[in-house]
Amino acid sequence: MRVVVQRSKAASVTVAGEVTGKIDNGLVLLVGVTHDDNEDAAAYLADKIVNLRIFEDEAEKMNLSLLDVGGQILSISQFTLYGNCLKGRRPNFMEAARPDQAIQIYDAFNRFLQEKGVHVEAGCFGAMMEVSLVNDGPVTLIVESK
Repeated sequence: MRVVVQRSKAASVTVAGEVTGKIDNGLVLLVGVTHDDNEDAAAYLADKIVNLRIFEDEAEKMNLSLLDVGGQILSISQFTLYGNCLKGRRPNFMEAARPDQAIQIYDAFNRFLQEKGVHVEAGCFGAMMEVSLVNDGPVTLIVESK
């Protein structure tokens, strides 16, 4: 799995003109799944992400986690994270998991986040989405299960 983690002051996702997810302070996660991912990878990344110390403490040092600050998550499935652009001009998406596999891992990932006590909002798997984000910092990281 590959997740782009963005610290956010506010974010929302809209599908077909309707807001399907909205958060205030927290993290926006763009979540990609590849062929050999499983629920163990999803559980590992959920734990890693909610405990990343990327929020500032009173001394303005990144010492606090999402759990420490009581933040929320906006989770967006994004198969394009496994786009390979090395050859030609059109990305190759052969490394992205098939939708029937990817949705199971993505749903498990969101469930594991919720089990950590985090409020999770989400987009709509497989839909064309519009994501709005006020990136805080900006702080953007890429976290992988391998």
